[in-house]
Amino acid sequence: MKKRYLIPVIVLVISAVLTVTARLCRPFADFYANNIFPVISTPFAWLSGRVPFSVGEIMIICGILLVVIGLPLLIVLLIVRKKKRMSTLCGALTVCLWVLAYIGGTETLNCFMLYGCTRFSERYFPQGEHTRSELVELYGMLIDETNALAMQVPRDKDDRFELTIDPETECKKAMHKAAESYPQLSGYYPPPKPIKFSYFMSQMDLLGMYIPFSMESNYNNDMVRTNLPDTICHEYAHLKGFIQEDEASFVAFAATFQSDDPQVRYSGFLDALAYVRNQIVKNDITEAEEYTEKISEQVKRDWYRFLPDTYWEDNKQKEVFDTETVNTVSEAAADASLKMNGVEDGIESYSRMVNLLLDYFYPSQK
Repeated sequence: MKKRYLIPVIVLVISAVLTVTARLCRPFADFYANNIFPVISTPFAWLSGRVPFSVGEIMIICGILLVVIGLPLLIVLLIVRKKKRMSTLCGALTVCLWVLAYIGGTETLNCFMLYGCTRFSERYFPQGEHTRSELVELYGMLIDETNALAMQVPRDKDDRFELTIDPETECKKAMHKAAESYPQLSGYYPPPKPIKFSYFMSQMDLLGMYIPFSMESNYNNDMVRTNLPDTICHEYAHLKGFIQEDEASFVAFAATFQSDDPQVRYSGFLDALAYVRNQIVKNDITEAEEYTEKISEQVKRDWYRFLPDTYWEDNKQKEVFDTETVNTVSEAAADASLKMNGVEDGIESYSRMVNLLLDYFYPSQK
């Protein structure tokens, strides 16, 4: 086999072996995350961070074009170049193998292997069960703190939270401060980057996106700006190897919670409160409703606010595919991807963020 075929095939085989080994051997995955991943990811993130736009988004667009344009072009060339069909096929195969090797290699090193690591709760919190009353108490505490912060942040003419800080600077400060408790968060953070085609992210209900093959933290540039601090910290957590969604959400809260800036803290508390509120409703905890009545009008105007009020009407012309279809497909794909990586409850795992909050505020005495 020629080197142009052999090398990418070897890369793919090694990637598969590393993924399986990390999944079956937790100490191996932990050693990789603590000692090797930072060495690989930091220069990678620094390099892509020198580019002012999202390298990962460009890669995704190129991949789509490769399929949409490349496949018909290959068919045409096979018809036209009758005497060189074999060389044309070999050229196409070479391109495909190298693209797959790059994607497979970077996804393995920057994502797949990290799913085998020891869970955040096992590393940092004593193991124990939490009570229903603790969840209700946590709900009340979050409401009190969020109500207080709502009165400290800038507000617009409609009395809604208005972000006036530089979120990149403040989020980097928050992450470095959180690193005092969770050392894995220390080190370099590249600038977060907006996605050009953010409308498609909105259709998928995505605020942020971690792209392993470019080591970038990306965010939906169309979303309400007040989501930025929490979203950036969430994606930064992925950059540091916290690949599980519930863990990244908790790290984002831990970072924003310790921030010196009330706008950053408020962004984090709004997200945490929404998670806990969803869990209260899901489990029909009626005794918590007395706390719900205490949520201030300012908080009610700010939470669960993803996009501007008239966003869908104002951007209807951007819709290439039906939003409901895109959302359904993306949700199914995300669920399948998580389950493929060993997360048995798929997208439901996001709600485990509440368990981590309970571990944080109500540590077990065992």
